[in-house]
Amino acid sequence: MNDQFVIGVDFGTDSVRSIIVNAANGDEIASSVFYYPRWKKGLFCDAAINQFRQHPLDYVEGLEQTIKNCLQQAGASVAANVKAISVDTTGSSPVAVDETGTPLALLPAFEDNPNAMFVLWKDHTATKEAAEINEHALKFDTNYLQFVGGIYSSEWFWAKLLRILRADSQVREEVYSWVEHCDWVPFLLSGGKDAKQMKRGVCSAGHKALWSKDFDGLPPGDFFTSLDPLLEGFTEKLFTETYTSDQSVGNLSAEWASRLGLTTHVVIGVGAFDAHMGAVGGQIEAYHLSKVMGTSTCDMLVAPMNEVEGKLIKGICGQVPGSVIPGMMGMEAGQSAFGDAYAWFKNVLAWPLQKLLPKSEIIDADTAAKLIEETTNNIIFELSKQAELIPPDENNELALDWFNGRRTPDANQLLKGAISGLSLGTDAPKIFRAIAEATCFGAKAIVDRFNEQGVPVKGLIGIGGVAKKSPFIMQMMANVMDMPIRIHKSEQTCALGAAMFAATAAGIYDKVEDAMVAMGQGFDAEYFPDATVVEIYKKRYARYHQLGQFIEQGR
Repeated sequence: MNDQFVIGVDFGTDSVRSIIVNAANGDEIASSVFYYPRWKKGLFCDAAINQFRQHPLDYVEGLEQTIKNCLQQAGASVAANVKAISVDTTGSSPVAVDETGTPLALLPAFEDNPNAMFVLWKDHTATKEAAEINEHALKFDTNYLQFVGGIYSSEWFWAKLLRILRADSQVREEVYSWVEHCDWVPFLLSGGKDAKQMKRGVCSAGHKALWSKDFDGLPPGDFFTSLDPLLEGFTEKLFTETYTSDQSVGNLSAEWASRLGLTTHVVIGVGAFDAHMGAVGGQIEAYHLSKVMGTSTCDMLVAPMNEVEGKLIKGICGQVPGSVIPGMMGMEAGQSAFGDAYAWFKNVLAWPLQKLLPKSEIIDADTAAKLIEETTNNIIFELSKQAELIPPDENNELALDWFNGRRTPDANQLLKGAISGLSLGTDAPKIFRAIAEATCFGAKAIVDRFNEQGVPVKGLIGIGGVAKKSPFIMQMMANVMDMPIRIHKSEQTCALGAAMFAATAAGIYDKVEDAMVAMGQGFDAEYFPDATVVEIYKKRYARYHQLGQFIEQGR
């Protein structure tokens, strides 16, 4: 056990991070981050129409650079003893591929075509298609949406595929199959050349693509072709079998072994979504909601199969056996905007700086650029400090957190955020506090839904950037939830979770629970509710629901 190392790769929204971990104890030996250059420039995206696409070269370049950087940091002795690599990605982030499993954007004819690129999780161009799927599903005796909360989302696999097929005839003519990012990267690393042979993870298949053992795989082809003939034949080209993330897709190919400086003995694990592996890295426990808090939130809950059998939770993002921990039921919920809501407000406040300072006749361009960067980087910190000084009051400004639509409960990506109760006395910290409260209220709505549907939430685990960096918001979360929330020690729970699965896929551990015990880093903070403000938040939470009903009915 002493000389066995694994690599966890975490593909986030803005960057990819790789870490090398000692499989014996979870110690991080090396880490490296790569920010997607094309994404950073805003290429292939149009926020005005909710189009967010990422070029596969951002992923490939980042994968190679971060792993090589880690190996260089760790040294030759560590590189010689790397046993496995596993990856997690954002999701649902699928792409059109040809018969070889190559994303179309990697072909010269499609290299600048956004429709041939990965359709990022936050892309909401398929709201019409999602609505059609929801209406269409009512026509069938079998409820094919029963395991995804009864509502299909524009953030997911089939809605995005149908949108791309309708929008782009060139892609439509060349696409062979439709592949999640988390399934494509292991296929790439293992040298896959046939899309039909690609191993699909149960995580992405069950939560986003409607796969279920109860359906003997995907829903039948006529479910899709009767929705739109453009979908004819896709089920046959996709998959029937799925795999849990403790399994292997194969070994590192000779090409990638040479590129990275590793051997072909390295095992490649089945991929999964970031929140699912992050929950494992954050040492999820049964009935404890593991909240991965970043640009959005993904909330994971696991429960013994025999205790939740027959329970269908309405309005969540799916419940899939083995999707988080093999042998347990994995349930997913979340919010479409969390950190993104704070970033939006920061960008609103920074607009005059970004537009006017470069034109200043008082300071030079270099000084202006430095001032913009310094000020913008400090906005959220200063807002948090000032907002924390504002005592909670039933009549304070109130907001809705639906700035990027509502993921759960009850997906509706057409909904918009709102801020009410504004006056001439309202300032930036008061608005920021209202937005922060709204994100906490949205989180409570998810907990309430689990509890109402007979799956009790017995504890909260916070992981991710916001959980680690914002004591202000975490204390507010505890107050709103009226529950303690533990914050996981690891800065990289998603990558660490991937490393735990890598160790299991390589056979270092018999099951991922053993890897969690050996490699887990524990918790370094806990926030408890303040009894003096809990009742005020209960009243404000009721008003949050009233505002939400008003906005939803007024659409």
